[in-house]
Amino acid sequence: MEQLFAELNHIFSFVIPLSDFFWDFPTNIAWYKAIPVLGNFSLAVICLFGAGLFFTFRTGAIQITHFVSGIRLLAQRKSHEAGISALSAFLLSSAMRVGPGNILGVTGAISVGGPGALFWMWVSATVGMATAYGEAVLAQIFKERKNDEFVGGLPFYGRKLLQDRKAVGIWLSLMYIVYAMCCIPAQGYNVVSSIVQMGSLMLGMTLPTAGSTAIVISILMIMLTAWIAFGGIRLVTRVTNRMVPVMAILYLLTVLLLTLTNLDQLPYFFAAVFGGAFSPDAIFGGLFGTVLVQGVKRGLMSNEAGQGTITMAAACADNRHPCEQGLVQSIGVFLDTWVICSCTGFVVIMAHPWTGADSAAWMAMDKLPKFLASAKQLTPAASLETIVALLICFCFCLFAFTCLVGMISFSEIAANRISRKAAVINTVRLTGVLIAASGICCSLAGIDLGNLWSISDLGNILIVFTNVPLLMIGSNYILRATRHFKAADGTLFTSTSIGWKSGDLWWDSAENQPEADCLPNEQPVTEQV
Repeated sequence: MEQLFAELNHIFSFVIPLSDFFWDFPTNIAWYKAIPVLGNFSLAVICLFGAGLFFTFRTGAIQITHFVSGIRLLAQRKSHEAGISALSAFLLSSAMRVGPGNILGVTGAISVGGPGALFWMWVSATVGMATAYGEAVLAQIFKERKNDEFVGGLPFYGRKLLQDRKAVGIWLSLMYIVYAMCCIPAQGYNVVSSIVQMGSLMLGMTLPTAGSTAIVISILMIMLTAWIAFGGIRLVTRVTNRMVPVMAILYLLTVLLLTLTNLDQLPYFFAAVFGGAFSPDAIFGGLFGTVLVQGVKRGLMSNEAGQGTITMAAACADNRHPCEQGLVQSIGVFLDTWVICSCTGFVVIMAHPWTGADSAAWMAMDKLPKFLASAKQLTPAASLETIVALLICFCFCLFAFTCLVGMISFSEIAANRISRKAAVINTVRLTGVLIAASGICCSLAGIDLGNLWSISDLGNILIVFTNVPLLMIGSNYILRATRHFKAADGTLFTSTSIGWKSGDLWWDSAENQPEADCLPNEQPVTEQV
């Protein structure tokens, strides 16, 4: 088996330079690279950050001005005949947003660009909230009902915006499914490896990667993944409804413990973050462009705003107005970067291991060991080191598992744009489970298939270059929906509200009745905004 994985790794060796080319273009061109500051930004980062700035200004910074209204939407409790609640959609999307990258990506950004990278992650997240708002509004506008569920997202609004061409919807669906399937092995790998690491910590010994314990854990995880995947969107939603709050709260409490026991390091944290944002430390190269691009790039990649990868969850929700889900998804970006990523930043920066005697050893570590070493340095007592490490590994495991089941579920939603036959949907589910199993087998074999996993980066950049132009094409509908939402004049949202002439949206159907959506004595949220 080891030889087989090694051959696969070799076969896909061409992917890394191809992926790097698209992600780095045109920074890999000498004359562009020579441009001050701008020369550090790739076309992908410019597209994502530019889209965020565009929607921030054109919507009147709705992600900020209506932030409280979004929180109010999450607090609502109501039954749903079709689709899922706003809160469930938020948790489902957060299952994808909050992943291993919230630890690995932030740690990597700080180790390359310095503490100031965290500041630029906050900036990118703030404008990214507007992008997430826009793509969620589009997903809601063009969602479709399937039995007692709503389906939609990138393949659905992409087809509608491009003259309702069936081939466009099929192509976008296939693109997303391929992207998701390429990301799944890494998550399966992370799930099992983190569980084995937890076992090693509890037993005080290193468990073999291919030992009986690891094999049993792997089989159980494959069975659990299959059960959840074949349970459909509603089961995935129930799982994420429970897992996301647990992993978020545990991670927050762990970081809070480390922060409260190291309050003397808070002045250093804020000085390093805000000072390093504009005057980077020489330890990290001292280049403003480096810290800026690391923060912006890692922030955008972490919260996935503008990539279209979270739009499936946004479309699943039962909302009174498309803009309601836009506000909900913008808060998802806030949770991902301003909260979870900041927690990681607190640990790494407050520990500032690059200033100690073991700085060279820390710099040479991989990303997860770097974070664990930083957390260990902040742990107030040796007796607590194992507990803190266990909590971090447990959260890391949940981050990876929720991403895993989320990707399978979103692939299922995308497949509905191709065909709604049970055979097609079940094929996508089974493929996801089998590919997850392959990642788990990689963990058992102790093999890191870096070349194979780089396919996900290639799929990601292709989705960025596809989704951002679609957001621009659909921007008029987003802005018109926003104006209708802000007017709060009591009129029902339909296709005429945005100038969609076909009149074929779900919002035009007879089942879209406000009386059926409101609980007794409850006013539509649009009237509260």
